[in-house]
This record gives sequence, C-alpha cells and structure tokens, in this order.
Amino acid sequence: QVQLVESGGGLVQTGGSLRLSCAASGRTFTFSSYVMGWFRQAPGKEREFVAAIGGSSISTYYADSVKDRFTISRDNAKKTVFLQMNSLKPEDTAVYYCAASSSWLTKLPSSYRYWGQGTQVTVSS
Repeated sequence: QVQLVESGGGLVQTGGSLRLSCAASGRTFTFSSYVMGWFRQAPGKEREFVAAIGGSSISTYYADSVKDRFTISRDNAKKTVFLQMNSLKPEDTAVYYCAASSSWLTKLPSSYRYWGQGTQVTVSS
C-alpha cells in the first residue's frame, strides 16, 4: 500500500515563505519511477495543478501562477518531494496535495494514481 503524507503547511503573511514536504512509503513503491506533483484546492474551487517533477529531477513543470515563486524538488533516497513557496500571496491559500503518477510529466489530476491527504496553507493579507 502506498502512502503519501504532506507536512509543512501553516499560516504565513503575504510575501512570506513555506516549504512543503511529502513523504512516500510503501514496500512496492519505487519512488524514483514516479512523477511527483503538487496540486491545490481552495474552498469552492476545483483542484488545480501547481507543479510536477520527473523521477530523475531533470524535468519540472509549473503552473503559470506559481512560476518563478515556487520550486519543486525531490530526494529519491528519502522518498520525499518538496515544494518551496516564496513570495506567497493570499490567492495561494488552499489545501495542498501531493500526488504520484506512473505516467509522463502532466498537470492532469486523472493521471495521478496516489494522493496524500493534504496540508492547509493560509496566506494572510
């Protein structure tokens, strides 16, 4: 069974920074073989793509709304993916989810097989 557990969310002021982590576990889960992605969902809105990273960390993909402010990275030895969020804005407020895909680098939620439970990020103005 694969588990993804996010951490690092919290309350921050506009312009501040947070670093989210997502730890993966599962005996048969070959972390380095999966594309890892971050998504977010604000109240009353659909879940939206934030960023994704390929298994070897060579390829990354960002939503336009977070490009140049957020950085996705991974540590395959620790089976962990990170999302460094800088210059946070109130519109970044959402529950952030990490997800794993055995497919290509994609922003489509339907391509991600495994999901974490989410961590709340709140940016105050």
